[in-house]
Amino acid sequence: VPATVARKKPYLLHKLESEPPMTAEVTRDELLGYYSLMFRMRRMEISADTLYKAKHVKGFCHLYDGQEAICVGMEAGATWGDSVVTSYRDHAWQLSRGDTVKGVLCELLGKQGGCAKGMGGSMHMYKADANFYGGNGIVGSQAPLGAGMAFAHKYNNDGCCAFALYGDGAANQGQLFEAANIAALLKLPVIFVCENNQYAMGTSLARGSACTDYYTRGQYMPGIKVDGMDVLAVREAVKVAKELAKEGPVMMEMDTYRYHGH
Repeated sequence: VPATVARKKPYLLHKLESEPPMTAEVTRDELLGYYSLMFRMRRMEISADTLYKAKHVKGFCHLYDGQEAICVGMEAGATWGDSVVTSYRDHAWQLSRGDTVKGVLCELLGKQGGCAKGMGGSMHMYKADANFYGGNGIVGSQAPLGAGMAFAHKYNNDGCCAFALYGDGAANQGQLFEAANIAALLKLPVIFVCENNQYAMGTSLARGSACTDYYTRGQYMPGIKVDGMDVLAVREAVKVAKELAKEGPVMMEMDTYRYHGH
């Protein structure tokens, strides 16, 4: 029997009249599924951190622990038909799109069992058969890629949308605004998602952004700010955003915090 769960923090809106529901219907099995996936993500990232500090992981290792509710909540409100492209903080997304913990760790350790046979590493997870297009090492580069994926969805008329995720550190990149502009002109079904974890590397957002209301940065498109630490709040907001994206782009901000360094 579904239970009704009330939200703790209100949504903040830009160019929208009504907010997502402040309650969510959820079953016991759904909650256990969300918890199980988030727990596996957390343990995987802690293990990756241990391996990195032991110098078994070469190159970079950007961890997602603390932000798991965003990924799991978005997946609960979306489908694998929807395309996802994200930044280099991508391990959890690889897992949520059907890879295994072993597969992710193999890629980190440079082993053949990884998604890129160990040659991509932390920043280049990829699972095209589940519409996950990375893992991108260039800050902000995923925004125009997301707009391109949305163009494909619109061209194919498949009813799906694209999610382009980026951090608050990438929110001032020019390519984000260029992608937003062309997406609005063409009314592309793309949802730009700022995962605001409060710090761009070590720079607090107030020291790096003149405007820290990232959900309003789309100007001419609707925006929603969500408690990114609440998996159900994320799920309900994404459901609303997907409906809005049928008419054109949406800009979301997930308020979150990462528990490890950059």
